[in-house]
Amino acid sequence: MRLIFWLTGLCTVLMGCQKAEPDAQPEEQIFQKPANFPEPVYALDRNRPTAAGMRLGRALFFDATLSRDGSIACAECHNQAYAFTHHQHDVSHGIDNQVGTRNSMPIQNMAWQSTFFWDGGVHDLDLVPIVPIENPVEMDEKSTNVINKLRKSAKYPAMFKDAFGTDEINGPRFLQALSQFMLTLVSGNSRYDKWVRKEPGGTLTDDEQTGLTLFRAKCSGCHAGELFTDNSFRSNGLSISPVNDLGRAQVTERREDRYKFKVPSLRNVEKTLPYMHDGRFYSIEAVLNHYAENVQFTETLDTLLQKNGKLGVEMTAAEKRQIIAFLKTLTDDQFLRDTRFVEP
Repeated sequence: MRLIFWLTGLCTVLMGCQKAEPDAQPEEQIFQKPANFPEPVYALDRNRPTAAGMRLGRALFFDATLSRDGSIACAECHNQAYAFTHHQHDVSHGIDNQVGTRNSMPIQNMAWQSTFFWDGGVHDLDLVPIVPIENPVEMDEKSTNVINKLRKSAKYPAMFKDAFGTDEINGPRFLQALSQFMLTLVSGNSRYDKWVRKEPGGTLTDDEQTGLTLFRAKCSGCHAGELFTDNSFRSNGLSISPVNDLGRAQVTERREDRYKFKVPSLRNVEKTLPYMHDGRFYSIEAVLNHYAENVQFTETLDTLLQKNGKLGVEMTAAEKRQIIAFLKTLTDDQFLRDTRFVEP
């Protein structure tokens, strides 16, 4: 609850708890829902991405001005080639070479999420950037300072005018511009997607199709649907780390939420290593070995991992290999290389 209360208070100061006025002229809409995806949960009618808004959000995403000393941009921990994760870092590194306690989650398909971060402490995409900006081991800056720096810049007033109709720079517009960029980071064009939609290039090998069948039987209880996550919070039997991260319970302060973390999407999972909230596994094989052989019992262990008196998920070596073959079909090369998302 503490993070939620903090964000609510900051919203009052920074945003007045109001959304930006839609005073810009309508222009080309660039958000597109893949045909096999469900409807977005983000309220697009209040902040639908436009070309100008996306360009502004992209500029902000890559701008280290958002950090206290101008050394850390959002892109520092979110690299496009790896589905906007902090590649090869078990936990994120921030300002002054400080090290956090959690792995950086990918930024993709954000329009279909209603909670954010491993503990779900934020419930509005428009408020997500405040957390890393104000975190003392990430960007260590005050949001109000960021707004003042942007107002003094040479380029941003014109970009805000293009996106919102006037050159006024304020908290709501700043946050909505970043949301517009993040909303356009849609990954839905993998080989699996083409196979589902019966599009050219959408072929799966026999091993990959067998892997899909196995995945549906053994993994889809949590990694459900076309987003490959049910967006729930679960305890998956990891040994407790030295920092004793309580996960969801750090937000809710409920004992039943101890060691529960958000179920991540498996889209682009081939590229988003390392895995788990603390980045302890550096291969998909290690993840499957955990579920097959190393699940630890805790009082909040998910019931799907304790069936018939056994912990974990039964998988043979051959089944693991086939599941991995399927998971690699979720790699969306077009998304990982899309020039619209590169540093301007």
